[in-house]
Amino acid sequence: MSKLRALHRCQTCGATQPRWAGRCPSCGEWGSLREELAPQHGAGAVAGGGALFGAGGTGAAATSALALADVDPDGRPPMPTGLAEVDRVLAGGLLPGSATLLGGEPGTGKSTLLLQVLASMASSGKRCLLVAAEEAAHQVRRRASRLGADVPGVLVVEATDLASVEAALADVVPDVAVVDSVQAIRDAEVASSAGSPAQVRACANGLVALAKGIGTAIVLMGHVTKDGALAGPRALEHLVDTVLSFEGDRYSALRALRSLKHRYGPTGETGLFEMGEAGLSGVADPSNLFLGDRRAGVPGSAVTVPVEGHRPLLVEVQALVGRTTQVPRRYVTGLDAGRVGFLVAVLDRWAGVPVGERDVYVSVAGGARACEPAADLAVCLALASCISEVPVPAGLVAIGEVGLSGEVRRVSAMAERLAEARRLGFSQALVPSQGLPAASAVLGARPATTLGVALALALGGGRRPLPGRAPAGEVHQGRSPATAHGRRDAPPRRPGARLRALPAPAPS
Repeated sequence: MSKLRALHRCQTCGATQPRWAGRCPSCGEWGSLREELAPQHGAGAVAGGGALFGAGGTGAAATSALALADVDPDGRPPMPTGLAEVDRVLAGGLLPGSATLLGGEPGTGKSTLLLQVLASMASSGKRCLLVAAEEAAHQVRRRASRLGADVPGVLVVEATDLASVEAALADVVPDVAVVDSVQAIRDAEVASSAGSPAQVRACANGLVALAKGIGTAIVLMGHVTKDGALAGPRALEHLVDTVLSFEGDRYSALRALRSLKHRYGPTGETGLFEMGEAGLSGVADPSNLFLGDRRAGVPGSAVTVPVEGHRPLLVEVQALVGRTTQVPRRYVTGLDAGRVGFLVAVLDRWAGVPVGERDVYVSVAGGARACEPAADLAVCLALASCISEVPVPAGLVAIGEVGLSGEVRRVSAMAERLAEARRLGFSQALVPSQGLPAASAVLGARPATTLGVALALALGGGRRPLPGRAPAGEVHQGRSPATAHGRRDAPPRRPGARLRALPAPAPS
């Protein structure tokens, strides 16, 4: 048996150092180095790693090069899971021999989702294996009975040792295998506790190599940290072919499955589910779900159309502006908080909407998210509607990015967004003036060049600015930004005060 030596491994990136340091030299993280014991020779430092290079561990296995044009692209077609939203995210299903990592916060329903996937695939004739490393077999059976997932063809094994899991995989040779979870598996040849970066890396290496060798599609369930990142070394995400994130508020029935990495299809796709008594069910029409409880004619509400993957969704942006006592506060849910902050500044500076020194609350209703720039115009519209107490027209959607100079900029996939809005019965769209598709004429588009013009079109009946006033969002020629609202020595405007008409420039 080889001698053991002490080394220090980073809990964030997995890099090793011969001695302890306060900061990892590889990733720069402070206080992340932990002491571990490893064999003197690197050949046996990580159990299971030799399987990646063949029996000898030297990578000298005989291989022959093939012309790329001679490779059959349909040689291993994906296996549909039977759940439409999962197949949407995976671009058709699980590929034989692929490795997938699924992460998410506790209580979101990861185990429920994978158990339903196994039951659906077993019903279609696939051989499925569930490795229960955190639960007993009778607990899994109770959940399966409640979900209606106790079908023939689903095998379960209780194991926390890597050798036992590998033996079960080699004995059953399933079409699909699920390990719940990879942090609970331990390799006896690695001198660290289960869940440590060394253990996670060693177990994942061994399981993925074995699954690829026998042609099994393996799904590893992973824990997440308090920051929402996947627990374990960063190399774990590079080892697998697909990384999925299962998100959702435990107090809401809505769940979202997102692809963060996918070697066999597009990334960024999203599958939506609703948690019920019988488990997770796919949401076929999420736009109707998000707008089902919307009250039309209420100030502070606007509808926008973000794109999740390749699917446009209609969501409602709600805003509330209140008086502040000391420092203005910003509360944001479902949006990028930093982006909402600069939109507040743009509204105050270029559109004359006095929200900069007030408490601002902005949320996307229904637990949805709209973090892309296309939601900027709807956020500004909701804030302006709230403070002016003028509701946005019920049949209007707002789509567009707002720049720091108050201009309304074009966004991608405008035709798809407008088509989805038209399908749900919306008749008008507040959009950028540039890059309008042909479908905009059918929906009744209202193009706007600046934020001030957009607010006038949506909240002011489309009237032009009054004579003597400068159009909102435009800068007077020949005047500096410091004097755009009056004299340079003018007192600062009070919070909530309305803008007065700008004086006419003095004759030269």
